[in-house]
Formats: sequence, structure tokens, C-alpha cells
Amino acid sequence: MTHVVTQPCCGDAACAFACPVNCIHPTPDEPDFATAEMVYIDPQACVDCGACVKACPVGAIKPESRLTAEEHVFVELNALFHADSDVGNGLESPTRPAQAPVPPVVRIDGSRRLSVAVVGAGPAALYAADELLKQRQVQVRVLDRLPTPHGLVRAGVAPDHQHTKDIGRLFEKIESHPGFAYELGVEVGTDVTHDQLLATHDAVVYATGAAVDRRLDVPGEDLPGNATATDVVAWYNGHPDHVEAPLDLSGDRIVVVGNGNVALDVSRVLLSDPESLASTDIADHALDALRVSRVRVVEVLARRGPAQAAFTVPELVGLLHHPDLDVVVPQRELLDGDDVKSRLLREGTVAEADPARRHVVLRFLVAPVAVLGDGSVTGLEVTRTSLVTGPDGVVAAVPTGDHDVIPTRAVLRSVGYRSAPVPGVPFDPVTHRIPNVGGRVLDVPGGDVLPRTYVVGWAKRGPSGFIGTNKSCSLETVNHLLSDVAQGRIEAVDRPEPLRATAGVLDREGWLLLDAHEREAGRRAGRPRRKVVDRRRMVDVVEAARGGR
Repeated sequence: MTHVVTQPCCGDAACAFACPVNCIHPTPDEPDFATAEMVYIDPQACVDCGACVKACPVGAIKPESRLTAEEHVFVELNALFHADSDVGNGLESPTRPAQAPVPPVVRIDGSRRLSVAVVGAGPAALYAADELLKQRQVQVRVLDRLPTPHGLVRAGVAPDHQHTKDIGRLFEKIESHPGFAYELGVEVGTDVTHDQLLATHDAVVYATGAAVDRRLDVPGEDLPGNATATDVVAWYNGHPDHVEAPLDLSGDRIVVVGNGNVALDVSRVLLSDPESLASTDIADHALDALRVSRVRVVEVLARRGPAQAAFTVPELVGLLHHPDLDVVVPQRELLDGDDVKSRLLREGTVAEADPARRHVVLRFLVAPVAVLGDGSVTGLEVTRTSLVTGPDGVVAAVPTGDHDVIPTRAVLRSVGYRSAPVPGVPFDPVTHRIPNVGGRVLDVPGGDVLPRTYVVGWAKRGPSGFIGTNKSCSLETVNHLLSDVAQGRIEAVDRPEPLRATAGVLDREGWLLLDAHEREAGRRAGRPRRKVVDRRRMVDVVEAARGGR
């Protein structure tokens, strides 16, 4: 018997380093770690010791004997990744080294006091704080413009993926370190400046993510009825800036342009039985809206074919086995490939929808031309595409000129993300990232290193990878920061104490009180938590809890 990595894999790779026989790959030091959909256990090398099970922060690893029927596909996926022969599935991995080396952590003088501000409170920020706090005499202050931390784990992971949110337990351990502090509800550029942070800290690390959606750049994109998948995700997850429904749920059809994991997440949540979501941490306002929603069909559009689909195999498996909906692929002729995605779609989808059931239509080889409507969206004009392989081997979608119109009242774009500039911090308008080399921020793209300023996560490398990818990304940056300390590039001077948090700003204790309130409210309702979504209400809950002690 072997152990198997299954659908909720977050890419943390802690399991790889816990494995005594080096059978879990790719590891963060290997080239394909950044592009692999998950990590995979070699069934031939696995000794069934269970060390990986304890190391996994989201419970994604199971013994083969305990897999459910829908999880058995992961036995094959894990084996294919480690296959020696070329079987044409796109998952092959090169020969592995004898053991996966753990990147060395730079050590600094234990008598050297170091104060670091981390801007952002998502996974990349907290992984960076974790690496910093492994040193003696280090203080880390994590700031975020929201009153709640954990970034996309709280506001981006779908509510029906509670296992993925279990990584929050790791974040709780990081937050409990005596050198850790929060200032939540503080925005850099509005409440505090970059220069003020540098004046009161030895270094500043930016972990501001990539929260701006790319545009389609087609006519009609700004008509009422257009929205982004990110807006919908934030809405049903209770993001305080997205309380109002971003889309019209009174029609029977929604069109999503783009076919990545977020597109499938949104489709699945919009079509799920609301009562099945009632036991999750979905925001109350979203649950109420979904209970009266008339949406029966979500069409997901992809420029390229099934083999090039942007969604991952684990996400596809979850959609195909969802009990509340069917998955329809009308273009059956496109599913004859021997790649894993084509095979799963061929075996797990139908050509025509059952009108009695809600369904997701996956439509390939189609690209948007214009959003139609007079005052609001009435449809989406699309063109069919064909695939052309360039000299570099990249498969591109080329418009054929054959047009169709899909009637709909709502169009969601889900075609990628960009970082937004932070006032006072360099920004590359071409790559839409903070310019950097290995996490050291540059004054201009290709320019000189900016003193005492660093970046991690999507703001550093672009919107790629999974939650756990930020672990190795943050380690690289923190190692460079610590090297700069060790080599005297960050001087040991007495810096003034940062200003204390003002009214309406939550510290670590305040977050813990709010967290406890949400969990208790959820417990009473038979849910993991019931989120407070109003900023003022968050502060009131904390103040009431403090006053009641």
C-alpha cells in the first residue's frame, strides 16, 4: 500500500521534507515546482511510514486504502508523475536527486536586534514572518489594509474547500510567536508611508499580492452586468469591500471568460445547492442571495483546447464529481486526446445537458469579441479559434472569424491578475510587479537595489503557484534580507518605536477576539464560522469582547 496526495493539496511541500525516502516531488528546489499542479508521491518508493500525513497542513494525503471513489484518479496521477517512460501525459518529471536538499537559512548574530515590517497578511507575508522569527531578537510587525489577516485563505478559497483553509492552523502557530505583532486596518500610502515604515523598522517586506483583474479589452466590457470572478469570490467569502452582489442572479445563464481554477470555483459555488453551502463559512449575504438565484447554467469559455486548459486536474476532478450539477462538453470531437484532462472530460462529461439539472458548460476554442447590450449586458459575441503551434512549441489560439452570440445577463472575466502599485514603492508597469532580484527591490526595473526594501509572493513573481509556493518564495527573500544584515548592509541603529495602532486598528489580540467570536457564532449555527463582514462591526465586536472580560 502507498500514500497518495489528493485534491486539497496546497503545494506547501512540507511533506516532501518530512519524507525519509525522498519519494515526494517536485520539491521547492526543483525547476518544475513552480509549474506542477501539486506534489506527487512515488508509489514505488513510498514505504508507508505516514510521516507525510503528519506534515501536510491541509490533510491532503491519505493511504490508498482510504480513498473515495472519486479520489482514485490520484493514484494514477501520482504514479504518472514519477514514470520513467514518456507516456504523453504532460506530467513526467526528470530523474530526481538522491535527496531533496533543504535550502540553508542564513543566520545572524543572536545579539543583533532586528525589526521588520511586513506589508500584507496573506500566506506569503506569514511565511516570511515565520522564517524571520526563527532568528533570535527579531520583531515582526505585520500590517494589512483589511481588519482581518490570512489574505486569500480567508477571502479567496472557496467555502466548500474547507480542507484547504486548514492551513490557517499553521498561521495560528506563526502568530503565537512572542516577536509577532499585527496592525490590521492600516493601509500603506494612506495611513502610513513607506518612508515612515523604513524610519521605524530595519527593513520592510512587501507581500501585497496581485488583486487587480486583467481586462478583456473588448467593446462593451464596462456595461452593467460585467464583473470579475475575483469580485464574486470576494463577495461569497465575506470580503468587507465586496458585500454587494457583483452580478445579476435573476437570469438563468452566466458566462465566465477564462477557464482557470477560479473560473471553476465560481461556477461550482454559483450552481451548488445553497443548503449544502449552509454548513460552510460562506458569507450570510451570499447564501441568502444564492437561495433565490435563478441561475441554472454557467458557460466557461477557453481560447484553447482541453489539453491546454488552465484549470488543474484536482480542480477538474472536484467539479466532475459534484453531486449538484452536471458538466457538459458539447464539442466531443475535441476530447480524443490521450492527455489526462481530455480523458477525464471524455469519461466524466456529457454532450447535452439535462434540463432538469444545473450544469456547467465547458466550451473550448472560443474567444470573446464584444459584450453586447444597450444599457446592460444581453449577450456575449464570441469567435471560434483554431490552435497553431509556433516554432517555440507554444500552442496559440488564432481567431477563425466564425462568430456566435451567447445570450446572458452577466459576463464574468477570469483571465488573470496583476499587482497594483504601492505608493512610494517602485513598480514595473510592464510586468505589473514590484521590480526585484531574488526579492530585493530595485529602484527601477533593471536598476539598483533599494536599501532595506524587499518583496515576496505574487507582488514579487507574478500570480503563479499555489498557497504553499509562497513558502519557498518567502525563504529566498528572507535569506537575502538576513544576508544583508549579516554583511552590514542593514546598519544596527536605534530606531524610534512605531506609532501605536489607533482606534479602529486591530492588533493580534483584537484579531484573536474577532476570530473567537466568528467561530462561536459558527458553532451555534453548525458551521466552521460566521464571518463578520462590516469593518465597523468588526471593531465593535472586539471592543465588546474586551469590555466583557
